[in-house]
Amino acid sequence: MHLALVVNPTSGRRHGEAIAGRAAERLARAGHTTVTIQGADVAAARDRLKHAIADGVDGVLVVGGDGALHAVLDHVADSDLVFGLLPAGTGNDTARSLGIPTKDVDAAVDLVIAGHVRTIDLARTDEAHVATVIASGFDSKVNERANAMTWPRGNMRYNIAIVNELRSFQPLAFTITLDGRTIEREAMLVAVGNGPSFGGGLRICEGAALDDGLLDVVIINPVSKGKLLRVFPRLYRGTHMALPEVERHRVRTVTLSSPGIVAYGDGERLGPLPITATVQPGALHVFAPPPAA
Repeated sequence: MHLALVVNPTSGRRHGEAIAGRAAERLARAGHTTVTIQGADVAAARDRLKHAIADGVDGVLVVGGDGALHAVLDHVADSDLVFGLLPAGTGNDTARSLGIPTKDVDAAVDLVIAGHVRTIDLARTDEAHVATVIASGFDSKVNERANAMTWPRGNMRYNIAIVNELRSFQPLAFTITLDGRTIEREAMLVAVGNGPSFGGGLRICEGAALDDGLLDVVIINPVSKGKLLRVFPRLYRGTHMALPEVERHRVRTVTLSSPGIVAYGDGERLGPLPITATVQPGALHVFAPPPAA
């Protein structure tokens, strides 16, 4: 196969270039050819990827996490191209959901060499395709706050943003249309999951499957600020789904509306609500192990 290898050199704690080089060597020994698309300039990298696709690559491999995946999804979705993910990001929720090793690049390359391809769904909005979760409400407000901060870096910035946002946060008025049926709720957050997790393992949409032809809509109805803080650790285990304040719907199309709220998808800013997401069954072919029984 002839594969485009997309890498941001700053990914993987600035080891992205080395990871891509090692992957290219192993793929060459297995009889594959690669063209490397490298650069921190996302727009320029997308242009080079477009040219590579036009020149006839068979697939696209990304070195990075969910944000890097999100940047190329629109170019590989609903096509015959095969997508591969060599995890080097901080979130890696897509890789984790697919069973792609997140801490062993060689094992991830082995999946490409083995050539097993799995077909999964994507969520489609007017803005972009999304592989994991579309988030809106408390979590997206935290993201907005964290992105505006210049210090500190890493997860600590997100933790500080949670505490600061919680001081003034009030339940939000949502209008939610589920396969044509409209409901109105005050809610802490509403998440639309193609897959189960976002944010580096927060299993907000526990039970969502990547290939079931449905989106899982999870609503956390109003809770006290103290309880919201206690609920957040449960998201890592998915046990929050048993709480009476948590509501789940499974749909093909959902529209979310809430004044002044921004949506995030795959951890990237999509834009202000309202937003409509529709499941795109079988939209992505990806190198991955078979799904667990």
